[in-house]
Amino acid sequence: MSAKPTMKMVPKGHRDEEVVTTASVLNRASKTFPIPTPLTEHGGAQIISVVNQKGGVGKTTTTINLGAALAELGRRVLLVDFDPQHSLSVGLNINTRNIEGSIYNLMMDESTRIDDYLLKTSVPGMDMIPSHEDLAGAEGGLMNVIAREKVLKRILAPVTDYYDVILIDCQPSLGLLTVNALTASHTVIVPLECEYFALRGVALLVDIIKKVQANTNPDLQLLGILATMFDKKTVHSREVLDRIVEAFPDKIFDSIIARTVRFPETTVAGEPITTYASSSTGAASYRRLAREVIALGGVK
Repeated sequence: MSAKPTMKMVPKGHRDEEVVTTASVLNRASKTFPIPTPLTEHGGAQIISVVNQKGGVGKTTTTINLGAALAELGRRVLLVDFDPQHSLSVGLNINTRNIEGSIYNLMMDESTRIDDYLLKTSVPGMDMIPSHEDLAGAEGGLMNVIAREKVLKRILAPVTDYYDVILIDCQPSLGLLTVNALTASHTVIVPLECEYFALRGVALLVDIIKKVQANTNPDLQLLGILATMFDKKTVHSREVLDRIVEAFPDKIFDSIIARTVRFPETTVAGEPITTYASSSTGAASYRRLAREVIALGGVK
């Protein structure tokens, strides 16, 4: 019987020699990461799934704003709306009733071309593939497809030489669509709301990642857990952060995303916080996260 696979991590050298505590994480939340070197050539996209089976933890917010911050740093970015609720599409002001096709068409029809479904966003250097509520039927439609866990990987393959990073906004579920995203990805970011019930499903998510490593994507790595909706003024937020640090001491990002009314406002505006409220603390947090992801090797 083969040994159970262990969780693979992107090396985080700056954490190796310290005991990780909540206080140290809070101190590091304002750490300045270096501005990365401009790229002289593009391509070889790193594919990152943004995953948590619990809804409302900041997956879509993270996908949009991390993508926009990476684009500001000169990276070519593709966002994939892989959720039938199509929140990412709405958050980027895409009217999904008027689009000619979505990721659903690409999943269900091998004759389609990804180039025909790429949309420009308001952020220079950042494109997206929209979703549609029809995607909810994709899992049933894929049941008789050979290598159904690898359909998204096949879809994205033709554009990986153009983009530097592809961010996949996953649905709040651990079904076949999420397995497709994990199979296509190099790394995973797990946004985790600083609220007690958000902690309960993380062990199940980690188990799913291990199963994907064992069966369809042995190179998959957990890039990090991102604390979101944090309110340092409340005891509850600090206690939950304590639990996250205790459970995942070497897997938590230095960057922390605080709760702010600006994020719901950006959804209404249909643009990232980096352009809607460029000087806000939320924009600064996602710009810091973008530099941290590059510093960790998650994106070149």
